[in-house]
Amino acid sequence: MAWADVPVDTGSPAVGAVLLTGIPGSGKSTVAAALAARFAASAHIEVDALQELIVSGGRWPSPEGDEEADRQILLRARNACLLADSFGAAGFLPVIDDVVVRRAHLDFYRATLTGGPLHRVVLAPGAAKAMERNLARDKRLTTDWSFLETAMRAELADEKIWIDSAELTVAETVDAVLSATGLTPAPA
Repeated sequence: MAWADVPVDTGSPAVGAVLLTGIPGSGKSTVAAALAARFAASAHIEVDALQELIVSGGRWPSPEGDEEADRQILLRARNACLLADSFGAAGFLPVIDDVVVRRAHLDFYRATLTGGPLHRVVLAPGAAKAMERNLARDKRLTTDWSFLETAMRAELADEKIWIDSAELTVAETVDAVLSATGLTPAPA
């Protein structure tokens, strides 16, 4: 078969996408990687890594508010959706992790992802547990983002899947995500 004849997309696209969200320290990246590892074909899309692709002019969110940083939040979400749709069409379950605390940000994901249902999961171990985790990890935050817990609970209160992972292991949290979403990993 010639290179021109090799199909990228499969006749069996993924069954949608998973968006794991929560405040910094809630376990999004760790759980997303572990969840993706349960599937025979999957991709972990870490939205912070997409922000790091910006070589010049990148602006991280700040508590003081920054219009350009807010624009880049949606830019990286759009890029996450493009990747998710591409991986999904190729038969890989996309698992996105991003800090989404505002309704408008979540609605952006809903409107932009086109490859099937979006399984939204909020990891909510609580602000104190998230801070404890932040202090214990290599990826050190210079800002205390625990105040986002209040905004997230107010704006996303009607989301169906909230998992209190404060006392759960990573494996137990992944089990809870699978149970709540109804997703079933296929053996590798």
